[in-house]
Amino acid sequence: MFCFVLPLLYPLFPSTFRKLAGCTLFITGASRGIGKAIALKAAKDGANIVIAAKTAEPHRTLPGTIYTAAAEIEAAGGKALPCVVNVREEQQVIDAVEKAVKTFGGIDILVNNASAISLTGTLETETKKVNLMMEVNVRGTYLTSKTCLPHLRKSRNPHILNLSPPMNLNPMWFKNHCAYTISKYGMSMCVLGMAEEFRGEVAVNALWPKTAIHTAAMDMLGGHGIEKQCRKTDILADAAYCILTKPKSFTGNFIIDEVLLREEGVKDFDVYAIAPGHPLMPDFFLDVETDVTARKQEQYGRESTVCERGNREGTALSAALSPLLAVRSGDEGGTWYIDLKTKGGSAGFGKPSVTADVVMSMSSADFVKMFTGKLKPTLAFMSGKLRIKGNMALAIKLEKMLTQLNSKL
Repeated sequence: MFCFVLPLLYPLFPSTFRKLAGCTLFITGASRGIGKAIALKAAKDGANIVIAAKTAEPHRTLPGTIYTAAAEIEAAGGKALPCVVNVREEQQVIDAVEKAVKTFGGIDILVNNASAISLTGTLETETKKVNLMMEVNVRGTYLTSKTCLPHLRKSRNPHILNLSPPMNLNPMWFKNHCAYTISKYGMSMCVLGMAEEFRGEVAVNALWPKTAIHTAAMDMLGGHGIEKQCRKTDILADAAYCILTKPKSFTGNFIIDEVLLREEGVKDFDVYAIAPGHPLMPDFFLDVETDVTARKQEQYGRESTVCERGNREGTALSAALSPLLAVRSGDEGGTWYIDLKTKGGSAGFGKPSVTADVVMSMSSADFVKMFTGKLKPTLAFMSGKLRIKGNMALAIKLEKMLTQLNSKL
């Protein structure tokens, strides 16, 4: 097996050299989304791609299987080896690695992309969801890395790349989805430890997007229209390509896609946008700017509360289907609801007559800012000003609905 890696000159422009030609990449979760985008980018160089993913039969809602991804990879110029792999199952990982080595002669690059997510609080997260996130994100990454490492050490320029964030210990990234954060930071801790353990032998790095990325999973979570706030998977594919074509001395880094590409000379990021010019949703775990007034209010204890209990002043919006109104009443405190689920609908002060699908809690001042367009719901949630319990798929649509509402006021 021969794998030649040459210095990267510019990640977007075609090059005379095919930097990953002959290299073998083992990519988990490569049947769709980010994993497949990274695979296709490498395939254009003539790389060998091991598609290690669960989907062998068409999914009822998500597009693509390991076989349709293999066909795309072959069409792009690469060689594909589809393998049914659930990273929770050790033997499936071992079998796929052995098959990859037998087919292509070795493994040069591992991309730990497979991941599970549940954006729920501690009391709302079922144990089976906790197990899923820990077993896929942490254990799966560790196990796949461990299984590939003996083969990676034989490569001329081996890399492990985890799709995981920098470990930001700001409590706001823990308070709303503690289990998910622990699981993603577990992947990042694998980078921290393995980069040092195998320094000089195998490069180990992490890659994370600055903004939300449009995938089928994002469509399921956010619904129609969410894609306008996202970038294409191409930006992560280009950033990954840049990392994987660097020498193995480039290790132990926690890389943000846009930051790296700017350093490489990329200036036009509209090419990555689904809707160029539309505001982009920031991704998790990267601190976002908040206004000074809000910070001062939190400093004096006016943080978000679950006001149904009546123990602190605050405002909660309970929506039986979709939160839309109660725009001017937030400064009075208490619980307000809109019910668009029962026949005829209703709105008012106090608890709704039916169980709410979504409960959002925040301070009175921030409530008014959000419903008058001065504070984006996404920013409010990610900065800890807005707490959400219940159906996240409905809650994430809030920003789109508020935009429509404010345009009519």
